[in-house]
Amino acid sequence: MRRFPLFFRSLAVLALMTQPVLAIDPPYQEEMERLSGILGSLYFLQPLCQPGVEDWRAQMEALIALDQPDEDRRQRLAGAFNDGYGNYARLYRSCTVSANQALTRLLVEAEALARDIHARYAE
Repeated sequence: MRRFPLFFRSLAVLALMTQPVLAIDPPYQEEMERLSGILGSLYFLQPLCQPGVEDWRAQMEALIALDQPDEDRRQRLAGAFNDGYGNYARLYRSCTVSANQALTRLLVEAEALARDIHARYAE
């Protein structure tokens, strides 16, 4: 009878060893996802209200290249960008007063968030 519990303990250890190891997110992941969403929103809104000013998709690509995330984090950042784009694409077809206000608010928030991430986590 003593072998039986040992057998189950061995199975439990084996099961734990076969579980995939999940990467630990950096402490700034939540802020990066928010920033990615904002960049996606700007990518949609800015051409409506201020065409030709900034290429937010290129900025997003540069942000990902600089951060060098693993595939899971890269997918989450890209997903946040796409969500930000889609959220405003459902609301606006042309530049309205509220679209312009949203653009201004998002620009301010993106700048503050980028500055905060850099100040708190850059080497």
